[in-house]
Amino acid sequence: MNTSPRELLATLFHEAVKAAQPEHCIPRFLPQAPPGRTLVIGAGKASAAMAQALERHWAGPLEGLVVTRYGYAVPCERIEIVEASHPVPDAAGLEAAGRMLELVRGLSADDLVICLISGGGSALLPLPAPGITLEHKQAINRALLKSGATISEMNCVRRHLSAIKGGRLAAACHPARVVNLLISDVPGDNPIDIASGPTVADSTTCADALEIVRRYDIALPDDARNLLETGAGETIKPGDDRLARVSTHLIATPQLALEAAAKAAARAGVTPVLLGDSIEGEAREVGKVMAGIALQTLNHHQPVPPPCVLLSGGETTVTVRGTGRGGRNVEFLLALALALDRAPDIHALAGDTDGVDGQEEIAGAFLAPDTLARAWAQGIRPRDRLDDNDGHGFFEALGDALVTGPTLTNVNDFRAILIT
Repeated sequence: MNTSPRELLATLFHEAVKAAQPEHCIPRFLPQAPPGRTLVIGAGKASAAMAQALERHWAGPLEGLVVTRYGYAVPCERIEIVEASHPVPDAAGLEAAGRMLELVRGLSADDLVICLISGGGSALLPLPAPGITLEHKQAINRALLKSGATISEMNCVRRHLSAIKGGRLAAACHPARVVNLLISDVPGDNPIDIASGPTVADSTTCADALEIVRRYDIALPDDARNLLETGAGETIKPGDDRLARVSTHLIATPQLALEAAAKAAARAGVTPVLLGDSIEGEAREVGKVMAGIALQTLNHHQPVPPPCVLLSGGETTVTVRGTGRGGRNVEFLLALALALDRAPDIHALAGDTDGVDGQEEIAGAFLAPDTLARAWAQGIRPRDRLDDNDGHGFFEALGDALVTGPTLTNVNDFRAILIT
């Protein structure tokens, strides 16, 4: 290993993100041009970069509308790019979603719709079902984000309160052919959970959404609750004729990103160990488990001897009970640090591959064997910060925040624990 632990960890994160860049993933999945129009629609943190890559590799006529997060737009010549708010939706996203739904109405069987979907698309297409306002959607979204619900649970509720998600956008495209190109940011890579599945069939029900609302004690306005209780918010189900000409392709996934990082580690003389691409649970609990694996590796050379790196992905959750800013990657790292208790020769990085951990413009952070000691020297009490869900404040104070800016892709969280 010829580089410092921190430099190597940064390289592994960079390689994981690079593997999921649309420019590398889009071309081989492009369909043949149709006899009619080609329309491009999409939403997500990577959707603008996906649109740009598509334009570069598409020779024929092209038009469309894509909505991405503020700061994530890239220039396109034929596809309109709109920016909106994430993770809490705003009026810009509401307007863009309404325009997108109108744009696909009235297409013919000769037309082609290419749908570019990536993580973040759920908040960026906040077109509510009748009777629900944008303010209602915002309040429900905030409650879900703080509840500790998994991304699958959150998206189940979102799509049953939507006028565009849960296959409704694809149904509006009928009878045109629809080709979905998806970048997955969800554990298990289930298309219905990527941006709440606007263009794929949904097998979950209003009853499922209502149970999730009850489980996490989410307050709902009367009209929203009525949609779920009466079944009026039901989504488009498998076997619906309007989805017969829809095909779906996963063009980038967390597993592919982990494999790219593993290759980079091997080139550096470090043995990679892939622990899973779909790890879920409370971030602090996952941190404790990962600490146990790291200590087993350090002390007993199992499952492999050092130097090695434990790689994992997925999407943990944070139940925000304190006054801190949350952030599942920094909460994971702070819990990991406490469980390792200054063990030597263990370094780590955890970050969101889109560059945003929680609601912060910070991807994640670095951890070193002296992290706790440096914190105590500054009068910072790590366990108190964890109890307050203030991982971001903790790592920023130490100068260990990982700041990348918009990465223009999103394949979920990336975690690397390096044992030297």
